[in-house]
Amino acid sequence: MSAPIPEAAATAAVAGTPVVPVNSDSARASLEALRSEIAKAVVGQDPAVTGLVVALLCRGHVLLEGVPGVAKTLLVRALAASLALDTKRVQFTPDLMPSDVTGSLVYDARTAEFSFQPGPVFTNLLLADEINRTPPKTQSSLLEAMEERQVTVDGSPRPLPDPFLVAATQNPVEYEGTYPLPEAQLDRFLLKLTVPLPSREDEINVLTRHADGFNPRDLKAAGIQPVAGPAELEAARTAVAKTSVSPEIAAYVVDICRATRESPSLTLGASPRGATALLSTARAWAWLTGRDYVTPDDVKALALPTLRHRIQLRPEAEMEGVTADSVITTVLAHVPVPR
Repeated sequence: MSAPIPEAAATAAVAGTPVVPVNSDSARASLEALRSEIAKAVVGQDPAVTGLVVALLCRGHVLLEGVPGVAKTLLVRALAASLALDTKRVQFTPDLMPSDVTGSLVYDARTAEFSFQPGPVFTNLLLADEINRTPPKTQSSLLEAMEERQVTVDGSPRPLPDPFLVAATQNPVEYEGTYPLPEAQLDRFLLKLTVPLPSREDEINVLTRHADGFNPRDLKAAGIQPVAGPAELEAARTAVAKTSVSPEIAAYVVDICRATRESPSLTLGASPRGATALLSTARAWAWLTGRDYVTPDDVKALALPTLRHRIQLRPEAEMEGVTADSVITTVLAHVPVPR
């Protein structure tokens, strides 16, 4: 495991102080150490941790889906603490206004001028909790921030910090009083990660930790320290961008996405943006596993989280028990794999 960076260095990174460049191997080792560091607070959920790291490397955003109480919020907080990044949480409710997320102009009676009061979106990791509980107008307030990495208030664009990631959560069981995300907004999320209930052994481990005094609200007491920071992320992103993609792999990604558009179980298949996203996530996964080139297995490994929210089932298929994951799995089984 890579040694934690000093707390002073972590603070300097967040504050925008220039950091010492790191090489690709060092950056990979630091990001690999995230899993062990986050495990001090979150039991299991390795796929979700990996997905969040992939999203950071691809400058994408993540939709976390899971029932209440499976540590979605704790996962994002632990990730931010392990990366020395700033994080904020917004609880989405029916009465939340767009300005509550992005910020607004506030009149100062002393100066007789309006000044901009930044909203919680001005952070590195934004946890948008239960995003489907707020009306579309407030949901859409995140679109510009997610796509353009900026917020426009009173005609003035205001850039967001880098890195910037939105981790939005939604409950897959309770839909009463919710506002489902439209397809255009779902397509802006790079990955949709499912956060399942823990296994029996993991749940026993969770209870044992709590019995021993673990406090999920005090991550420092849990021993979580920064093992990477903005410098490691920047080095990793540079290395991912250099990961080679053969024409055969690019064609394989296209064939998978085109096959979803022809599936009889779907009314909407993966768009060209979905193909671009799958290629990006496969490159990040290839680099994380220690290679500078993408293989078909990399594409298969990221196909489900990258595409499951970009397709739409026919009502009759849904009634027959067909799921988005089962459709994508069938597509992967039938699309020829390049050799």
